[in-house]
Amino acid sequence: MSEKLKVGILGGTGMVGQRFISLLENHPWFEVTTIAASPRSAGQKYVDAVGDRWKMDTPMPEAVKNIIVKNVNEVEEVAKEVDFVFSAVDMSKDEIKAIEEAYAKTETPVVSNNSAHRWTPDVPMVVPEINPDHFDVIKYQRERLGTKRGFVAVKPNCSIQSYAPVLTAWKEFEPYEVVVSTYQAISGAGKTFKDWPEMVGNIIPFISGEEEKSEKEPLRIWGHIENGVIVPADDVKITSQCIRVPVLNGHTASVFVKFKKKPTKDQLIDAINKFSGQPQELELPSAPKQFVRYMEEDNRPQVSLDVDYEHGMGVSVGRIREDSIYDWKFVGLSHNTVRGAAGGAVLCAELLKAKGYITAK
Repeated sequence: MSEKLKVGILGGTGMVGQRFISLLENHPWFEVTTIAASPRSAGQKYVDAVGDRWKMDTPMPEAVKNIIVKNVNEVEEVAKEVDFVFSAVDMSKDEIKAIEEAYAKTETPVVSNNSAHRWTPDVPMVVPEINPDHFDVIKYQRERLGTKRGFVAVKPNCSIQSYAPVLTAWKEFEPYEVVVSTYQAISGAGKTFKDWPEMVGNIIPFISGEEEKSEKEPLRIWGHIENGVIVPADDVKITSQCIRVPVLNGHTASVFVKFKKKPTKDQLIDAINKFSGQPQELELPSAPKQFVRYMEEDNRPQVSLDVDYEHGMGVSVGRIREDSIYDWKFVGLSHNTVRGAAGGAVLCAELLKAKGYITAK
């Protein structure tokens, strides 16, 4: 394309906002032209607003350093500068719902990392390889909002990315009961070890709201559109525990599964390695070539070795073995702030563009 779409980042000074900015550096389709944040950051150059709080491993892109941060609450002012926005705002759930719909009503598509709209019935919550058909609900959302171009789309919680794609790859074998424990990195809380020194050598057996998300969000992803809303699937039961562990990036899942049909180990591995979707067919810029891979080694996947698989956009699976109570068990690993957060949202935006939902204003 000759001209890149102009992108705004809402909540651009936080960790996920920073990840958006990092991932969009040199993106072939999108260019960050506008950054919005809280009123206390507004009016400052981005480099000054962030100060010593830049949390990415790579340097802040030169192209964004001198962008003057706008007040995220000045919706019309921000919206007129961009073709669409990514949302990573840090507000209450009700405030997030209101501000994301306010941007949508300016005819500005919103692709959100936030959880606020994940259960709004006409808002698609999409993993692009799994349920791209849920974007079809946007036409009903636009009717509700009174928009022609604007809408809100979201990506699901980071904790489900290390096992929901695997269960989706095994759909033909009809999984119906799942027990999952996730071991979640501190960046999922927007922290580094510098911010959170008490996590060094520590485990916290509680993450607020995470277990409900881990149990319910896959069902919405596997659901269908009926009467203009997403109806969650009801043929799988999931129970979970979510634990914070002293890891910077990477959520690991330990998963036990019962199937109605009885697959062999070879069938399970083959289904994982063959699993792909529209991002791979369309060769979208951020799409992993192989979304999910199986690793034969007994001691893989490991965070330190495997979290950046496919630039953090792929899922690594290992230790598929028979279980004495359930049918099979496995370990999955995904990058929580790339595939699980900003990267997943970028891939959603790429697919929305490819499908004609996001265009230049």
